[in-house]
Amino acid sequence: MWIRNILKIDFLLLFASLALVTVGVLFIYSSGLNTDRVLVSNEYIRQIVWASAGLILALALALLNYRRMYDFSVYLYLGTILLLIVTLFFRSRWLRIGPVGLQVSEFAKITTIVLLAWFLDMTQRLRSVSVRFIAACLIVFVPMALILIQPDLGTSLVFIPILLGMTFVSGISLYYIFFLLLLIVFTSVFLLLPIWQTVIMKNAYPELMALVNVRFAVAACLFFAFIAALSWLGFRRYRKRHFFWFCYGASILSISLGASYVAQRILKEYQMMRLIIFMDPSIDPRGAGWHILQSITAIGSGGMYGRGYLHGTHSQYRFLPEQSTDFIFAILSEEWGFFGGVFVFALFLFIALRLVKIMQTTSDLFGSYIVAGLVSMYSFHFLVNVGMTMGVMPVTGIPLTFVSYGGSALVSAMAGIGLALSVHIRRFKR
Repeated sequence: MWIRNILKIDFLLLFASLALVTVGVLFIYSSGLNTDRVLVSNEYIRQIVWASAGLILALALALLNYRRMYDFSVYLYLGTILLLIVTLFFRSRWLRIGPVGLQVSEFAKITTIVLLAWFLDMTQRLRSVSVRFIAACLIVFVPMALILIQPDLGTSLVFIPILLGMTFVSGISLYYIFFLLLLIVFTSVFLLLPIWQTVIMKNAYPELMALVNVRFAVAACLFFAFIAALSWLGFRRYRKRHFFWFCYGASILSISLGASYVAQRILKEYQMMRLIIFMDPSIDPRGAGWHILQSITAIGSGGMYGRGYLHGTHSQYRFLPEQSTDFIFAILSEEWGFFGGVFVFALFLFIALRLVKIMQTTSDLFGSYIVAGLVSMYSFHFLVNVGMTMGVMPVTGIPLTFVSYGGSALVSAMAGIGLALSVHIRRFKR
């Protein structure tokens, strides 16, 4: 039986993932060389060990019927929630088990996807769409909040596209999905405006500072909440669409204003500085802006064909911080050039398309939702990490999946591939 299942594995998806892992090992090795071409880091050896463990786990999950996780999804989710709470007591992102460090937040993404897939399948015929969507948000926001407290802003943000992608595929109305999306956009705008006018515009628009005033924030939130409540009553009474849209817009403004004020109090100073540098890296070129400026320079210096493997100056002179993790794409682009970057782009695109095909062809909604969550997660990691190295996204600490150095991230990513392979093998079975 298991031999038959091995022959049904989507080897193209598996090989594309392993190709990215191989590229990662090559450039983790390159990042460990100094200017004398002497290897000063053994990170590549550990990455090979983790890649081997990830491959074994992926194959084991592929051969395991993913439907067996249906009844255990709640326990898997609660287990990672408990571990996330435990990490808060250690004031760290990792749990130490002897010499091994476990980053629970990476595995929480997988268990959250599985539980959300179970919930969306269980509530497929639920009449109240709003209850279904709110409950889905709560499933996602609990681990997201615990990870944000660690603090790990980058990893916590990954849960948003997972939620949006899976709820969209499950057929939840776009009204709810766009509500959450617009909420995030307006919260970000209200958060950035005071920073923009203070640091970039040098207090040219002092009225924007009202957004950080507690009295204004409370008054504005209550005002728009009042408008939303009146509009909702008008809609229920007269069934006019314009009342609905008034309620929709006022609710977004009320919640996003409150959320932006809370975010200003929660975000750490270095996280706020990352937002400032994203808007203008030249504000602090030798400090916080150094990361992005050097990354852009490294990518540009690679040209079309690159300087050649192991001939990157930025990595050997240690111009790039976190060069084996967050900024590994910059090293790759410097040494392999534009065509090397396109090669990595193509591999990620191929993986995304294979996952979409599995999602579309499987006859089981539970499996389809799992794959939807995985493709949302991998795509977000890729877009944000590569955008970060190019300076078009803020620095959030999100690694490049399969490529960046990191045991927990790599093993959990391969576990996701294993789940997708399991769905592919059983895609026509009920």
